[in-house]
Amino acid sequence: MINMPKVKLGIAAVSRDCFPKSLSASRRGMVVNACKEKGIEIYECPITIENEKDMLAALDDLNGAGVNSLVVYLGNFGPETSETLLAKKFGIPVMFAAAAEEFKDKLFDGRGDAFCGMLNASYNLGLRNVKAYIPEYPVGTPDEVADMISEFIPVARTILGLNSLKIISFGPRPQDFLACNAPIARLYDLGVEIEENSELDLFESYNAHNGDRRIPSIVKEMEEELGDGNKMAGILPKLAQFEATLLDWAENHKGSKEYVAFANKCWPAFQTQFGFVPCYVNSRLTAKGIPAACEVDIYGALSEFIGECVSDDAVTLLDINNTVPADLYNSDIKGKYDYALTDTFMGFHCGNTPAEKLTSREMKYQLIMHRGLEPDKEPDITRGTLEGDIAPSDITFFRLQSTADAKLAAYVAEGEILPAPTHSFGGIGIFAIKEMGRFYRHVLIEGRFPHHGAVTFSHNGKALFNVFRFLGVENIGFNQPKGMLYKTENPFM
Repeated sequence: MINMPKVKLGIAAVSRDCFPKSLSASRRGMVVNACKEKGIEIYECPITIENEKDMLAALDDLNGAGVNSLVVYLGNFGPETSETLLAKKFGIPVMFAAAAEEFKDKLFDGRGDAFCGMLNASYNLGLRNVKAYIPEYPVGTPDEVADMISEFIPVARTILGLNSLKIISFGPRPQDFLACNAPIARLYDLGVEIEENSELDLFESYNAHNGDRRIPSIVKEMEEELGDGNKMAGILPKLAQFEATLLDWAENHKGSKEYVAFANKCWPAFQTQFGFVPCYVNSRLTAKGIPAACEVDIYGALSEFIGECVSDDAVTLLDINNTVPADLYNSDIKGKYDYALTDTFMGFHCGNTPAEKLTSREMKYQLIMHRGLEPDKEPDITRGTLEGDIAPSDITFFRLQSTADAKLAAYVAEGEILPAPTHSFGGIGIFAIKEMGRFYRHVLIEGRFPHHGAVTFSHNGKALFNVFRFLGVENIGFNQPKGMLYKTENPFM
């Protein structure tokens, strides 16, 4: 995947001067060995930090080693001033973890009291207003701390990415798409830059790419990817020209940032002026690691980028679209899978899901737009969707959104795509999430979330929840199990 940061982990041990320095250093070495056994690459800072001078020396050493994600490890009680100053000067992302006591015969001369020291570290981080990632239970054996570090990696990758992300949008949202509103103040709070452009800017650039020398090679890539699904080969050169246009715009407009995501208008005037729909190009860019959200969904693009960083895989953006008909449920789902009808729904978009995530793929035309723009004729300007049922998979459905009053809110729900045919059009799948009906009413509707949701093709709920919590999101909805009432749920149902 391109367009994504690489995490370079480092670990620095701290030691309070009234405890043996060697205790913290030796415990640090055991954590590093446990990481190696789990295939986690981590740089071991040789300086054990007891005071501010040690902290500065360690900071120089870590920077010299190219570390961009730091684990501050309390091998014993730890010096709260030096350890939190290290976090402040290093910058995010930083994780704090502490050593558990190993053996009963070490509780006299070899006790470290890091369980206690972790409380002081947390308090001092708060005093200094320093953000740090603290695991759910941050005290453990070397093997357990290595597992904590493994869970820190996707969080660190996401935070690094957001701090160097620019979202590029084209055009205002279509009429009646106020649900995808995007108050931009919260983007700046997250460290994300935003560049908003007119569709006319994009159209001018697209026309300037007419005859671009890369078009034939991009067409060949598309032909190989589509295979037998290349049903509308005549539209590929236009789509290739558009892909080259967006790739150049991303490269030329990064500015001070390293990573890019797009949020582009794709209807209604797009088809009549460009002569195609951009869905397939959106799918290809997203598969490469450059999210391209449709309908100028800026927070949808942001969510997709977060999903790619967390899962280290391609993602998609779908409408939480339609219910599953009872006859389909009864024939293909009931009795085969442990889901009620209201646990299921169809996730759909015109054709923006990466080809690798579809059971089969075909280049088609956008049926809904065809009805309005070119009825009673062969599809022309509505060609360009990538269609097929989405392949069965574990999934996480989620979104980060700035609400109408400019507060960050999010939701996360794990589930799966069922191996049942959809009997429909577009890029579409039958999704199953436990207690979806209640989640739909008391999180999605009650929280006034838009109809677009981002999808990772694995279970990433824990990492996403940790990311959103680290970002300071106070309202994080999830699909609560039976017996756990939502605040707004009627207890007399």
